[in-house]
Amino acid sequence: MGARTDHRRHGQHAERDRTGPRPRRLLLDGAVRARRRRVRQPRGRRDGAPAAAYLARRKCLVTAQTPADAPGPVAPRGSRWTERDRERERALLAEFATADPDSARRQAIRDELVTLHLPLVAHLARRFRDRGEPYDDLVQVGTIGLIKAVDRFDVTREVELSTYATPTIVGEIRRHFRDRGWAIRVPRRLQEMRAALSAATEQLGQDLGRSPTVRELSEHLGVSEDEVLEGLEATLAYTTTSLDAGPADGDSAESALAATLGADDPALEGVEYRESLRPVLDALPERERRIVMLRFFGNRTQSQIAAELGISQMHVSRLLARSLAQMRAALDD
Repeated sequence: MGARTDHRRHGQHAERDRTGPRPRRLLLDGAVRARRRRVRQPRGRRDGAPAAAYLARRKCLVTAQTPADAPGPVAPRGSRWTERDRERERALLAEFATADPDSARRQAIRDELVTLHLPLVAHLARRFRDRGEPYDDLVQVGTIGLIKAVDRFDVTREVELSTYATPTIVGEIRRHFRDRGWAIRVPRRLQEMRAALSAATEQLGQDLGRSPTVRELSEHLGVSEDEVLEGLEATLAYTTTSLDAGPADGDSAESALAATLGADDPALEGVEYRESLRPVLDALPERERRIVMLRFFGNRTQSQIAAELGISQMHVSRLLARSLAQMRAALDD
């Protein structure tokens, strides 16, 4: 009877556990899981970004859906950017504007403002991560733009620092691609001219139904024809082709770039030497010139030359040494 009563009580407890309030531990676990679903893990930490130390102190990066180029405030820390954070930022900016430019306090405020907006840099850099440049480099370049924005920011303007800094950061990253995208370094004005010519050529081509002329491009852009030609020539420096590259599909092996270029002729050096020696040899007396020709061009020994000329080998040696000294002096002059 007692065992049956205990079993019934156990069943009642089990029924109450299923229908009644859940234990406190389960409620806490559920809240933790819900919070983890809401908080996004910073991609900068997964990617090993150089700002990982800063991002680790932030629970998420910018999650705003507004495009980076669109006007309006962009929250540097997404949903965790609170009114208290904004008040802190405004206080730092006000103190930064009045601080002594050479003081350590101003530098400390500057560093704190940059650190506060590093997640914004990481957010904007991710837009360019599929263009062939390492993500870490893009974050570094964007940070340079952020520093410039902090230094130039005017607290009297009714605009958020993040809104003001966004185009500066994006522009710095784009300049990085513009500078690094060229195979051969050319001046920035030529890079800008190339971009303007590309857009003008496309637009005029649609309007005219043909490729525009140099004069039409110069009139459209308001520049001289020489500047247009210079920009077109600079376009050739944007990409390069390896001499060792194989032929393109459908081309024969002879159409490879290396096959179309000339090679050094090994006999060319000998021609140069002969042309240099000809006037020097002509300046020697007949017998000395013949001795030099037999020795170095006829591969004769001094004994053979002496027998052919009817003189002693010792005399041939003296004449040869004197002739070579005379030729060296003439070549040095």
